[in-house]
Formats: sequence, C-alpha cells, structure tokens
Amino acid sequence: MNPESSIVFQASIWVIPVLLAITLHEAAHGFVARLLGDDTAYRMGRVTLNPIKHIDPFGTIILPGLLIFMGASFIFGYAKPVPVNFANLRKPKRDMFWVALAGPAANIGMAVIATLLLYATPIMPEGFATWWIEMLSVAIHLNIILAVFNMLPILPLDGGRMLVGMLPRDYALLFAKTERYGFLVLIGIIFVLPLIADAFGVLFHPLAWILLPVVSWLSEVLLIALGFG
Repeated sequence: MNPESSIVFQASIWVIPVLLAITLHEAAHGFVARLLGDDTAYRMGRVTLNPIKHIDPFGTIILPGLLIFMGASFIFGYAKPVPVNFANLRKPKRDMFWVALAGPAANIGMAVIATLLLYATPIMPEGFATWWIEMLSVAIHLNIILAVFNMLPILPLDGGRMLVGMLPRDYALLFAKTERYGFLVLIGIIFVLPLIADAFGVLFHPLAWILLPVVSWLSEVLLIALGFG
C-alpha cells in the first residue's frame, strides 16, 4: 500500500496545521484585544500558544475529521471563541473591527510562513521531504480557507464583526441582532441544503462554489509571489 494513502499519513499531515491554525487564530484575537484595552482573554489564559486552551472537542476535532473522512468539498470547523468584552475596548466600535481582523490576518501570516518553509525542502532527510511538502501544502490551503471563510459577512464570524464595526450605529445594531441565527444559517448552507439537494440527485454546494475559487486564486498568487510559480 502506498504510505501516502494511509490513514496515519493523512492524519499526520493535518494535525500540525490544524492545531497551529486554530491556536494562532484565536490567540491573535485575544492579543489584539489586550493591546486595545480588553484583557479578558489574557486573564482567562487564552492569549497562549497552548492548543488545549482553544480546542473545542467537537468543532476542532470531530467535525473536521468527519468531513475529511467523508471527502467533503469544504472543511468546516471551529475553536472555542476567545472571550472579548467589547465595552472595555478604548473605542469599542472601531476596535471591534481590528480584533475581528486579527484572526484571519494570523491565518494569512501562517500561510505565508508555510510557503516560505517550502524552501527548506532540499535539506530535509530522505523520505521526509514528501511528508514535509504535503504538510506545508495542507497548512497553506487550510489557513487560506480559514481566513476566507471567517471573512464572510455573517455573525458570529469575524467578517460579521468587522461589518458591525464599519456600519453606521443604527444599521450595526440591527445587523448585530442576526447573530442568534448566524450559526444556524451556516449549518444550513454547509450541510442541510447540500444533503437535501443530494437526496434529489442535485449537486448543490453554494459555499464551496463561492469560496474555493477565491482560495485557489489566493493560493496561486501566494505561491507565485514567493517564487514558486
């Protein structure tokens, strides 16, 4: 059997990228919140590189694992949200934008670093280079997917919080009320509607159709910009 097709190999190339992606994403929120006046996450030990502090057993491990195992076209997962008391921020409405942006920005930064680490491939031990390339490829695409997905203008995603920070106050308050339904909307778009469509023999994956071309384009731009085009 080809070792690259084994469950152990496939799991090993995902573990490090997933843990780093969710850990740094969440820690970045807490770090920027502290810089801007709210130390809630810091006091609760969430501004840390310890992944255990950020892992949600279902959202971080079980759900993405099931989707990978099922060969889903779109991998979805989440970590424990970092607690932020927006009232403590120096300018709550403005600073909410920067706190929300910090997570996707951290993912883009990790994608850049993973791409640069490809330059170390020639010095990797024989037999390790294949794993190294596969793991970094997962890291690049996973972090870009997380960044793009979280930028969707839907609460409670980061893009939704950024939109709250940009809208005029009255519109921001109205939009903020949609947060109670946001997660249900996401579940419906990602799982329920595609399953219903599949039952009728129709291929319907709207989120994948929207996001994956953007992810592919950004991945290609990143590789070309850093000399891998």
